[in-house]
Amino acid sequence: MNSSVSPLLHDAGSILGLAPLLKAAFTGTDLTPLANGWIELARQRRNANTLLDLSLALELLRHREPALAIQSDALKIAQHFRLASSPAKAALRVLVLKTPGDLSANTPIECLLEDSDIAIELLYVGPALPLPEAPPEHDLLFVAIAESNENRPVLEDLQRKLVFWPRPILNAPSEILKLERGRSCEILSLVPNIVMPHTDQVDRATLRQLAHGELPIDVVPAAREFPFIVRPIDAHAGRGLIKAESPDELLPYLEHRPESSFFISRFIDYSSADHLFRKYRIVMMHGQPFLCHMGISDHWMVHYPYSEMIPSAARRLEEEQLMDAFNEIFAQRHQAALAAIHQKIQLDYFGLDCAESIDGDLVIFEVASAMLVHAMDDPAIFPYKAVQMRKVFDAFRNTLCRCSH
Repeated sequence: MNSSVSPLLHDAGSILGLAPLLKAAFTGTDLTPLANGWIELARQRRNANTLLDLSLALELLRHREPALAIQSDALKIAQHFRLASSPAKAALRVLVLKTPGDLSANTPIECLLEDSDIAIELLYVGPALPLPEAPPEHDLLFVAIAESNENRPVLEDLQRKLVFWPRPILNAPSEILKLERGRSCEILSLVPNIVMPHTDQVDRATLRQLAHGELPIDVVPAAREFPFIVRPIDAHAGRGLIKAESPDELLPYLEHRPESSFFISRFIDYSSADHLFRKYRIVMMHGQPFLCHMGISDHWMVHYPYSEMIPSAARRLEEEQLMDAFNEIFAQRHQAALAAIHQKIQLDYFGLDCAESIDGDLVIFEVASAMLVHAMDDPAIFPYKAVQMRKVFDAFRNTLCRCSH
């Protein structure tokens, strides 16, 4: 990835964008030289395209706070950006609504449409970024803003403002709002053959009182007994997630966590008969499920990149076999549960992190519209994944085209 093309790219009104930067970082490319080149360019002139690409590179280099500050600077100059990868003659023009924040704040739609014949333009909206009266020309509006405490006011505002939008909308804000963890639990936990543990939100003081034995554990209905799961509000990818086996584990946890609010939910042992844990990432498009990846682990907390899969040919073979027969095996086994999820959550595109209980129920850990779905795994180790992800990407493209009419 050569930073020398960046001035021409940015001056032409385009950004490199998330997909190529994420792929470079994922495959071990050091983005530092590219970021340094953009820093030098930004010192010479304040170009919104340069600043936005720089903010992405810095976040991928794990410099989150500077990245968000530079993103803020970029959005003070412009809120509309065009991806350089967009084809000149596009089959469809998609305007993507994003909001300021880190990579978890929005659906990474760029990864779903990499090398596609669909043109993507990004429009950032938020408290200081009102929806323009004359938006860029487009055929379809895609709301990429993820549900979170921080994003909820933006989604609620869009819910009102998009009522008379002149173009078709994919992923309505009203449906994204249903994905709040407590609300999605309430919606799905009563569906037959689905296990989605109730979630309570507690403050730091309550956790501290539980740790000191000053409150009985059953004061938090979602917990009732140890062990239970604790995670910070709006945390993703296992960040800050623990299984608290006893009150003694809560105090050290709080010493290392700065957050003021947490989710608590019952721990479900979803290990299989062989004592391994299997976790699936599935995306739903118009009610049809697609498997994106499967992790098999000795540990209950299974999250990408599933390092245990790389040295185990047997586990990779199991994932490959499930991908080949997903519709006939997993999707058929949970057909009624998946149909009920689609009926309850009327989103055109969203994802599930899930597992199977020993009793055969579908265990839902999270329902979200902004899960990372990609084709960046090493083809030498996971040769079968490219075929599966091509199915996912083609289905997403077809979903966009279908929704545009």
